[in-house]
Amino acid sequence: MKARVNRYFKYVLLGTLLCAGTVDAMADDSSSPAAPDTASPDAWHFTVGAGLFSLPKYPGASDRRFEPLPLLGASNGRYFIGTVPDAGIPLGLGAYLYRDSHWQVAALLSYDFIQPRDQSDDARLQGLGDIPRTAHAGLFGSYTLDWFSVHGSVLTDILGKHEGTVATLGVEGKYQPIDRLTLSAGPGLTWGSSQYNRTFYGVDAGQSARSGLPEYEPDAGVASVNFSVKANYRLSNRWGVGATVVASELRGDVGGSPIVEKKTQVTYGVFSSYRF
Repeated sequence: MKARVNRYFKYVLLGTLLCAGTVDAMADDSSSPAAPDTASPDAWHFTVGAGLFSLPKYPGASDRRFEPLPLLGASNGRYFIGTVPDAGIPLGLGAYLYRDSHWQVAALLSYDFIQPRDQSDDARLQGLGDIPRTAHAGLFGSYTLDWFSVHGSVLTDILGKHEGTVATLGVEGKYQPIDRLTLSAGPGLTWGSSQYNRTFYGVDAGQSARSGLPEYEPDAGVASVNFSVKANYRLSNRWGVGATVVASELRGDVGGSPIVEKKTQVTYGVFSSYRF
């Protein structure tokens, strides 16, 4: 039984991987959009880069595809625009509410510049309908102590497009075998509200009649758990390169959805960034 492509999850996943990797690679560079410069609060700092990923066509797919993704960001003091690492957002706008040597907490707005689902993209989507773009508001934060960090985010649909609320939580440990190389790894999870899970993984009566899929109504709960491994190498104070592998498992009602063909998903990526 064929399943639909979920481009929203694809770009959230790629944004998370690319942002996390490039931020790690340049961790000692205060120009990161994720960590605005505290020594020069009125200075602008910019990031440009790109990545290439091999990933499932959608969460639950057995087929794969290659996907390029740009990395763009700018920051000035507590304000930032562009890629938001801890929230897994390729493009957002926000401000830090609190920052010190261990904690970071920020509020942000983002928008689905990529439509989450368009049934004209693939014959397998016929009858399932489109999921429109929407805007999201939320919070993200992190706590870091030496080599250990915890990060999380909560984002909710603010335009009434039935995309609900999604939350993420991750734990990561880092190790530097040499000065320029940073290795990191850790587990994470994604939780979706009932509205979120039903929009992206459910099948209502109309969709069932048009597509032939059985009706399905998932409840709120953990949508997936994952484990990531990243390697980042700092070529200079401006240039960084890296690679990442993320293995995830679709869980609970999401894993039982009729659109899911394969619960275990693996994503590979390489990327490079320049900061100025």
